[in-house]
Amino acid sequence: MSFVILSPLVIYFFIIIVIGIYASRYSSKGVSEFFIGGRQMGRFVVALSAVVSGRSAWLLMGVSGLAYMQGITAIWAVVGYTVVEFFLFLYYAPRIRKFSGENECITLPDYFASRFNDKSGMLRILLVAIFLIFMVAYVSSQFVAGGKAFTAHLGVSESAGLIITAVIILLYTMLGGFLAVSLTDVVQAFIMVIALTGLTVAGIIIKGGFGNIISQLRIIDGDLLNLFRQPALVIIGLAGIGLGSPGNPHIIVRYMSIKDAEQFKWTAIVGTIWNILMAAGAILIGLIGRTFLPQSSMLPGGDHENIYVAFSNYLLNPFFAGLTIASIFAAIMSTADSQLLIAASSIVRDIYEKLVAAKKEIPARQLTYLSRMVVFSIVLISVLLAFSIQEEILWFVLFAWAGLGAAIGPASLLALFWKKTTKQGIIAGLITGTLVVFIWKSIPILSEKVYELIPGFLAASLAIIFVSIITSKTDN
Repeated sequence: MSFVILSPLVIYFFIIIVIGIYASRYSSKGVSEFFIGGRQMGRFVVALSAVVSGRSAWLLMGVSGLAYMQGITAIWAVVGYTVVEFFLFLYYAPRIRKFSGENECITLPDYFASRFNDKSGMLRILLVAIFLIFMVAYVSSQFVAGGKAFTAHLGVSESAGLIITAVIILLYTMLGGFLAVSLTDVVQAFIMVIALTGLTVAGIIIKGGFGNIISQLRIIDGDLLNLFRQPALVIIGLAGIGLGSPGNPHIIVRYMSIKDAEQFKWTAIVGTIWNILMAAGAILIGLIGRTFLPQSSMLPGGDHENIYVAFSNYLLNPFFAGLTIASIFAAIMSTADSQLLIAASSIVRDIYEKLVAAKKEIPARQLTYLSRMVVFSIVLISVLLAFSIQEEILWFVLFAWAGLGAAIGPASLLALFWKKTTKQGIIAGLITGTLVVFIWKSIPILSEKVYELIPGFLAASLAIIFVSIITSKTDN
């Protein structure tokens, strides 16, 4: 039985390693190919990769756990990013793809430096610092999640599971670069949707229809079907999660990588469908799972976030239970590999190539080799950090998402859509968003009321607008 449960995971790991080897030759051609796929990515790959890279194990375990405890009010946690990313595909993506293509921008700092003619390197350095602060923590948290998943389901020690997760992600990311990461995202997207929808359908069939499930939920707790169960500030905070999407560079770089910018309407539809399928699956699993396992004490460790795995083990045969375990790793890896690549690109492209060695001609293969070494170094640092944060995964995930969203989100939107935005305004916004997130999170009376992303995003937006108006006549 252990072999049957393990087999889907082994098959999944084998597929993504093969993809990494397959993509290695193309990604070795240069930094553009390694970090952005040479701007030759197809519309289907971009659609799925853009949405899946933004959904970590938080969706499968966090949202399903929220639905298990709070009911359909969990919808607010997914509606924000689904709506925001739909409009990003339609309006933001075509603009940044056009600008980045015309100005040969490979990274987000490339875009800002070109947009504001920043030859001092100040914007690049500030952006890279923000990337590294939040992304190394984000990658570390995903490694920890992988370690915990190995421990919970396969009996491997948490430390060993953490290292295995890191090594697998390292191999295919270092080998295949952006192409490998994007192609594996497609595989991971299908695994996540199959596991989520399959488990949902199985639960509905066994319960004899959705009507019976609703009746049982009313008996367990009538408020589970109340969309406005939570206070207004909590609902705003949940919906506000979507504000992080325009500030997370691993999502934005997908828009920059598409081959044909005319295809974004198509990607908006496909990407949104995928977001809805994944979100609906996670929420329904929490709700349906509550009717099978009504008390959290029936879940591993009494933790409601374990409903996804506990429900699959309770309901499915060993092979399909193993598929749900693979879907957790798919969620973890689809986020970790993307962020790892962004962190590496910020060092190689934005610090070394554009600032340190700006006056030198560096062979493309040398830059690619250096990129792989930086990926290795960041993984090593992230693993070391992971051993010190094993009890704080959720805190690091939400904090990193908020930090990137608040610092970079307003800057990326205003720089693209407001012509009066100045370099000084962007710098003010980047610093303000970062500081507000740190300060807000450190004050319990504030962080318990409203998610730090919302005040950080608003403060950064106001800072950019205010400083840009003041400096509009002096900005060069």
